[in-house]
Amino acid sequence: MGYDKSIKRRAEQILTERRLSAENAAEKRRKAIFSEIPEAERFERKLSETGIGAARALIKGGDVESALIELKEKNLSLQKEYEELLRIHGYYPSDLESDYFCKICGDKGYYEQDNKTVMCDCLRKAMAEVACEELNKNTPLKLSTFEDFDLKYYSMDIDDKYPCSPYDQMSNILKFCKRYADDFSLESGNIFMCGKTGLGKTHLSLAIANEVIKKGYGVIYAPAPKIVATLEKEHFSNDRSSTDESMFIDCDLLIVDDLGTEFSTQFSKSAIYNLFNERLLSGKPIIINTNCKLTELEELYSQRFISRIRGEATKLEFIGTDVRIVKR
Repeated sequence: MGYDKSIKRRAEQILTERRLSAENAAEKRRKAIFSEIPEAERFERKLSETGIGAARALIKGGDVESALIELKEKNLSLQKEYEELLRIHGYYPSDLESDYFCKICGDKGYYEQDNKTVMCDCLRKAMAEVACEELNKNTPLKLSTFEDFDLKYYSMDIDDKYPCSPYDQMSNILKFCKRYADDFSLESGNIFMCGKTGLGKTHLSLAIANEVIKKGYGVIYAPAPKIVATLEKEHFSNDRSSTDESMFIDCDLLIVDDLGTEFSTQFSKSAIYNLFNERLLSGKPIIINTNCKLTELEELYSQRFISRIRGEATKLEFIGTDVRIVKR
């Protein structure tokens, strides 16, 4: 997927900061080790001189092959002595090297392969993380946890409409959501949360998001109206550098809140269905929250869309009285 230049610059900056941090830490270790073992620094100079000697042999000409063999043997001998010296003092050669976050590219974002410069996966991941952060910048992702979801606001009385009390129903839903978050992977299933307003759908979906983010996955939370507005803006814009549409599809977990509250148009119907369909095809999990009944969603979208939700997502029906009213 393509990324806006500002996203790429920020991701490259993150890698640069990682690289400089690793190199600065290595330099501090080197100074400390050389201060403790002055002879170690002399070994490093000798090893460096063998490399310079090899370059001079190539320039000078003559019996270059013999000269290089001799220098190689000298270098290997020095390395063994050097490693032994460090080992005696409780160190290893790796203690003098930079401990880069990415061992493939050394936190540069690129590496050489088959005489070509290739973008490293660590840079791609950093760009995805930055893009997710941008999209989630104004959302309440960190405001809800499982710990502050209180079951005491749900009645233990059984309503004739349901086989169990709101307390028991919500207790089971809470357990399910915790399990889902604990076991989350890219192969996790989809969730369809439905029920009246104020029953905790947004709270529990955000609690899932917080736990999934801690595992290192990219999560995007967005109300349906915002998703539609974003997709509509990109669809009719001449600027094709934006990446929000791709991120809705490619993020590890997408949470669509308040489905059915967006202004209903032919574009919104098509955009929501296509987004859901694209994620299903790519095997990426999605959580959908709505205050609407399935019959109402059928009128807003289509029977085909609701049929897919029924077949592809675990339905969690939230019941009870609006918690905000109970709290009063």
